[in-house]
Amino acid sequence: MYFKKIIGSKCYLSPMNSNDAEKFTEWLNDLDITVNLTLYNSIINTENEKAMLEKLSKDHNYSIIDNKTDELIGNCGYIDLDHLNQTAEVGIFIGNKNYWNKGYGTEALTLLLDYGFKALNLHNIGLRVYSFNRRAIKSYENAGFKIIGKRREALLRGKEKYDIIFMDILEKEFYENNKIIMEINNGVGGNFA
Repeated sequence: MYFKKIIGSKCYLSPMNSNDAEKFTEWLNDLDITVNLTLYNSIINTENEKAMLEKLSKDHNYSIIDNKTDELIGNCGYIDLDHLNQTAEVGIFIGNKNYWNKGYGTEALTLLLDYGFKALNLHNIGLRVYSFNRRAIKSYENAGFKIIGKRREALLRGKEKYDIIFMDILEKEFYENNKIIMEINNGVGGNFA
């Protein structure tokens, strides 16, 4: 069962449900999906994934759910929340390949950022992405992130070395020209429960 915690036009964010462990285990054992994740070479079983979902559900991590079908799409959330300095790092993945390249990831990330700036009082939100993951980089740029640097040849995938790109966004930058959040909130903001 899902709960509409943060609502967009295409999807909503719901507290994570450990009953989704089997679906996440399926996705996290698909190399086409995990090639873009830090756990690419990890062994994931349902029991461990259920424990991980229970742990993640205690913090600001959410399942991404299709608004029309209530189908699980993926997840997103915050790591390294630092309330004193008002910073955090964000992570997202779309495990359901039927939703790739359709704007769901960008909208889910936008919802999460809006929540982070308004409800969690964050000022700077960052992320890391691999240089070969062009789809994710485009999505992050569409949400307003800017590249702030890179760690050169710090990742090995398929015997090739890639850069790790660092991106961030400030609160004022997010709200200046973010068409997605303006459409979702009709220009007023605050569309989270």
